[in-house]
Amino acid sequence: METLKGRWALILGASSGFGEAASLELARQGMNICGVHLDRRATLENADRIVGEIRKSGSKALFFNVNAADEIKRVEVLDGLQKELSGAPVHLLFHSLAFGTLKPYLAPEPQDRITKAQMEMTLDVMAHSLVYWVQDLWARKLLAKGSRIFSMTSAGSTRAWATYGAVSAAKAALESHTRQLALEFAPQGIMVNCLRAGVTDTPSLRKIPGNEKMVQDVIDRAPAHRLTTPQDVARVLAALAVPGIEWLTGNVLGADGGELLV
Repeated sequence: METLKGRWALILGASSGFGEAASLELARQGMNICGVHLDRRATLENADRIVGEIRKSGSKALFFNVNAADEIKRVEVLDGLQKELSGAPVHLLFHSLAFGTLKPYLAPEPQDRITKAQMEMTLDVMAHSLVYWVQDLWARKLLAKGSRIFSMTSAGSTRAWATYGAVSAAKAALESHTRQLALEFAPQGIMVNCLRAGVTDTPSLRKIPGNEKMVQDVIDRAPAHRLTTPQDVARVLAALAVPGIEWLTGNVLGADGGELLV
C-alpha cells in the first residue's frame, strides 16, 4: 500500500475544530500541511501551536492567516502552495469552513431576522467556496489522478433547528456541490466525498442557541452515548487519504458513531 509520507494536504479552516484535528492527524501520517485559517491576535497563538506540532512530527507546514472566501487571498495561497509543490499535485483538499449567520428567517423586528447579505455570505463561505477553490486548483494542475476532495456537512443539512436555517441551506448546497464535483471528476480518477460528522463540541456548535439541549439529546439517544470528537473525524479522514480507493466517490459518509441510527 502506498504511503502518505511527503504528500500535501490543503486544509481550509486549519486552526480549530475539524480542521485542526485533521491537520495534526494527517501530519502524524507523514503528510505535509498547507493550512488556511482566519485568526485574530487573541487566537493566533493556537494556530502557531498547530504549526509547531506539525513540524515536530517531521512534516512541513505552510500556513496562511487569510479569509478563505476572499478571491484575492485564494490566489495568494495557491501561488505560495504551487511554488512549494514544484509541479506535484495536492493529494487531499479538506474544506472545513464554519462561518455563517445564525438568525431566524422571521422575527418581530427587522434587525432580528436574517438579511440577504447574511444569507449570501453564509452560503458563499460554507458551500460555494468549495467550488471556487477546486476550480482554481484544477486550472493550475494542482489536482491529478488520485487526488481526493472532502467537504464537511452535518445532519443539519436535512433537519431544521431554530436560527440554523442559513447554515442548513449551506450544508445542503455543499452536499450538492460535492455530488456535482464527483460527477465531473470521475473520468479523471479524482474522488470527491462529503463527511457528515455527528454533533461535536466545537466553537461553532457553542454559537448555536440551544446547543446544550442538542448535546444532551445526542448523549441520551446515540448508540455510544457520547458526542463525536474532531479526532474521530480526523482519523476517518486519514483512513480515506490512503491511495487506491478512488472508486469511493460522490457520497455523504457518516462519521458519527451511528448517531442517526436511532
